[in-house]
Amino acid sequence: MSSLCPFAKAGTAAGGVCPMKSDKKPDKNGSSAAACPVTGKNHSAENKESNANPATAGEESAEDPRMVPAKCPFGYDSNTFKLGPLSCMVCQALLHDASKCTPCTHKFCKACISRFKDCPLCGADVEGIEPDAELQALVDRFINGHARIKRSLAGGDNQAEDGKSKVIYEDVSMERGAFLVQQAMRAFRAQNIESAKSRLSMCAEDIREELKSTKDNLDLCSQLGAVLGMLGDCCRTLGDAPSAITYYEESAEFLSKLPTKDLELVHTLSVSLNKVGDLRYYDGDLQSARSYYARSLDVRRSSVKEHSAVASQVIDLATSLAKVADVDRNLGNEEAAVEGFEEAIQCLEKLKLDSEQAGLEQRRRSVLDFLQKQLDEK
Repeated sequence: MSSLCPFAKAGTAAGGVCPMKSDKKPDKNGSSAAACPVTGKNHSAENKESNANPATAGEESAEDPRMVPAKCPFGYDSNTFKLGPLSCMVCQALLHDASKCTPCTHKFCKACISRFKDCPLCGADVEGIEPDAELQALVDRFINGHARIKRSLAGGDNQAEDGKSKVIYEDVSMERGAFLVQQAMRAFRAQNIESAKSRLSMCAEDIREELKSTKDNLDLCSQLGAVLGMLGDCCRTLGDAPSAITYYEESAEFLSKLPTKDLELVHTLSVSLNKVGDLRYYDGDLQSARSYYARSLDVRRSSVKEHSAVASQVIDLATSLAKVADVDRNLGNEEAAVEGFEEAIQCLEKLKLDSEQAGLEQRRRSVLDFLQKQLDEK
């Protein structure tokens, strides 16, 4: 699973950075939030303090006065999450299938605590694991409440027939999406795959809803393509190859609609195609595998034509050439295989890297050694 947030670029395009890394101050409106049921703190005082600052008073006028800023019903915003009571100390992500171990009653994700014989927090023997439905319900409420915040229009042409302001939803998928992806990555790294899959599924569902009204939104298509690829990784790790293929294919479908000038997008698209090829290859369907490898190769060839000086693109191209050549050999087409291996070697031998690109040089050498071995076998 990629460590890059698929929402970072969209945030930058809007004039900011990844919402989860934003240093923007919390919204100054909506200061009537009640005390947080988790920490017991009242965040209204903090908001009032911000409103009293004359240096920031002019910023509000630049915002759409009809929009009511998002306010988490738990009193948090995306920049000040303090989720200790709602997160698992093992995977460092929001609890999924919250469970308590007995007799010490410390709480973790079910998948996380199931790997231990002793409590990771206090060291007591784990004699049993019991679900904590109440805590999990609180976590689920937090996730749902944080995202779907109602806003009302304050005037203009947007008045309903009964004279009341219409209630609308501003686009908050960026912040919610970044948060869910962050939680999924943490869970994935800790091998809590079901948790990661659950958070990514929520994220994908949100983006699909957004796309119903903005079908041609390139940023949303890019985000959905990346999230679907991550869902494919989850299914692949769980051993569910058919579902993984479905997600990878859908990811490639969305990403194929986008301009190929973006190198990160090109890489994500070609990787999704290669992953489908890999699964087909391991399943023994060589013709199908070659078809996906060839599609990935075409994407990377086009990219190298436009970005021939980008070393990572050249190495990606050589890798795709090697994959197609390997399948050709297994299909009995030795001549085509040798041509593919030789072209890949030429690409890598022409590539000149400086001392600051040690990581790429190591990767180049690794691929080159593999190719040389393949040619020696002919």
